[in-house]
Amino acid sequence: MTGTFRFSFGPWNIHEGADPFGPEVRKTVPFNVKLESYKQMGFDGVQFHDDDAVPDMLKMSPEEIIRAAADLKKTLDDHGLTAEFVAPRMWFDPRTVDGGYTSNDPACRKFAIERTKRTIDIARALGTTNIVLWLAREGTYIREAKDPVTATLRIGEALQTMLDYDPDIRIMIESKPNEPMDHTYIPTIGHALAMGLLTNAPERVGCLIETAHALLANLSPSDEMGFALAHKKLWSVHLNDQNGLKFDQDLTFGAVDPRRALNQVRVLDRHGYGNAGEWVGLDVKAMRSQTDATGMKHLEYSRKIFLKLLDISRSLDDSIIEQLSSEHDYEELNYYIINAMLKG
Repeated sequence: MTGTFRFSFGPWNIHEGADPFGPEVRKTVPFNVKLESYKQMGFDGVQFHDDDAVPDMLKMSPEEIIRAAADLKKTLDDHGLTAEFVAPRMWFDPRTVDGGYTSNDPACRKFAIERTKRTIDIARALGTTNIVLWLAREGTYIREAKDPVTATLRIGEALQTMLDYDPDIRIMIESKPNEPMDHTYIPTIGHALAMGLLTNAPERVGCLIETAHALLANLSPSDEMGFALAHKKLWSVHLNDQNGLKFDQDLTFGAVDPRRALNQVRVLDRHGYGNAGEWVGLDVKAMRSQTDATGMKHLEYSRKIFLKLLDISRSLDDSIIEQLSSEHDYEELNYYIINAMLKG
């Protein structure tokens, strides 16, 4: 079985280039210009945070938020684009500095739940049932500040509230072991999938795997994808690359380790990823050295690299791989793969 691949990215992937050590280096690209660029680069899906879709949502009533999202849906339709998912962006708000769902302040926990409900409203208005949770600040700086049992149960309660609020949504948990928190409560995909067991609808709780996040946990991204695929829970991916156990770099896919990238493409393709409508998301950042005129190459090239690696993977002879594996001649298999990549 082979996969079916269509690609998405988020408006934040076309950015001004600010980082913790320096200001913006490129001009802001208007939102509509970003949307126009999608089809030009071969992308069909748009990833959204809630305030990407409705920037002034915190100043609006629920009804106003839904109307604004419905207007955006018309704009997407005009561009021939589809909303892949919507995610609540709570890590910028002062009320979530200590986490949203796991905050020690009940008022802040209430804010997080209400904002998440508005995120679901936005998603439905945009025509998607996919809700992504990157639990950015659901963790601790100081171990003693939160009880881990209570914190885990609070996340489970938040998931249940979301599932109860809309019976059609699916929750995709995007795990990450650290950053911006010192330690997070959902560091790996195994943790993410287990969270569904705290709800009455675990079949509606799956995951989104990001290459860099797996690497930050010192894990193999393709093995993590395989684990989720075996559980039929891999509902989205964020492909990029990472130069070791550093901060989350979001480098162009395959830029650091093409063979590692090949194995991600290969496991997705061999197990029919995308045939049920899943997207290939590219969560990559432009280098700060890129100019205004070249500030989108990271997206274009990430997609091209994926497709080149797909061609290489499909050119491999499974009978040769099976024979060498059965003979335990892994050195020969190693050379076979490398030789195919060098020729590709």
